[in-house]
Amino acid sequence: QVQVVESGGGLVQAGGSLRLSCAASGRTVAFTDLAMGWFRQAPGKEREFVANIDWSGVITDYADSVKGRFTISRANAKNTVYLQMTSLKPEDTAVYYCAVVQYGRMTQSGNSYDYWGRGTQVTVSS
Repeated sequence: QVQVVESGGGLVQAGGSLRLSCAASGRTVAFTDLAMGWFRQAPGKEREFVANIDWSGVITDYADSVKGRFTISRANAKNTVYLQMTSLKPEDTAVYYCAVVQYGRMTQSGNSYDYWGRGTQVTVSS
């Protein structure tokens, strides 16, 4: 079992920046065994992939809609993954979820992820 907790959401004006954090921990699981991802879900829309990162932090992937604006990174010594968001747009408004891959391969599909956090709200005003 892996516990996943997001933080850092809030209200920001368009063009602004925000950094989300995700702490993941498990009694029998090392953080370096886990690949991590961020997803988001806006009201009335389906959940969508945002970014993911492998255990080492070397391999990352981004949705086209956030490429060049968002950066995913991890600090293995802190059991934490970050999502740095810049040049935010109103359409980035959503609940952002952190997810963990313990088994299997890291992909853009939510079905690949084994554990999820409860989410953190990001609201971008125009």
